Parts: sequence; C-alpha cells; structure tokens
Amino acid sequence: MAKAIHSMIRVLDEARSIAFYREAFGLSVADRLDFPDFTLVYLSNAESAFELELTVNKGRTEPYELGDGYGHFAVSVTDAAAEHARFEAAGLAPRKLVDFAPAGEVIARFFFVADPDGYQIEVLQRGGRFQ
Repeated sequence: MAKAIHSMIRVLDEARSIAFYREAFGLSVADRLDFPDFTLVYLSNAESAFELELTVNKGRTEPYELGDGYGHFAVSVTDAAAEHARFEAAGLAPRKLVDFAPAGEVIARFFFVADPDGYQIEVLQRGGRFQ
C-alpha cells in the first residue's frame, strides 16, 4: 500500500516561505538539501510525518505562475475560529471563516490563507472525515 510522504511547491524566497509556514502552521525545517541549481527544504511538525517540500530554484527572480491546475494544500486544526483569530493577529490575512452546511448541517468549518507565493492553504477544523 502507498503512503503519502510529502507534497512539493516551488517558492521564490526560501526565508520568507520558511517564516510563513513556521508562523502559520508550526512547520520547521526537517531537512535541507542544497544542489548547484536548486535547494530542497522539507518542512514538518510533530502532528504528522507528512512533509511539505519547498523547491527553491536558484537564480529565479520572477514569481511562479500557479496556473489553473493547482487547487490547495489542507491542514487540520482543533479550533478553526481560534486559528483564524491568530492568523489575523499575526497579519497573515486569512480569508473568511466558513461553516459549510450544504444540506443544513455543518459538515466542515474552514478558512483559506495564501502563502507568500500565492499558494492557497485550507485550514479545516478537525471533525468527521477531516482529522
């Protein structure tokens, strides 16, 4: 059986991205592999063995075009409202907190936030299938 271990995104500024993911999600550098043309930075925390891989292509000065294929990366939290307030206080500009109730019953509580490169991250309150 396959086991998901990481997801990779390309970022323009390594330090800025590491600072965002540390502040927003408590992710820290688990490993950093430096090569002549690029650097791979693996971020994780104690909540999960899953890692976010940041690829930094050296010499790139233009922001990446995310195109229309990227959707979002998701994390779960104990209290979405508390995290939303924390994000606001930290100046991370979260979007509106949403109670998703398509049939009248709330099945998810979440908000989105964009990282420094424009990647969307969904922050879901733990519950139901969103553990």
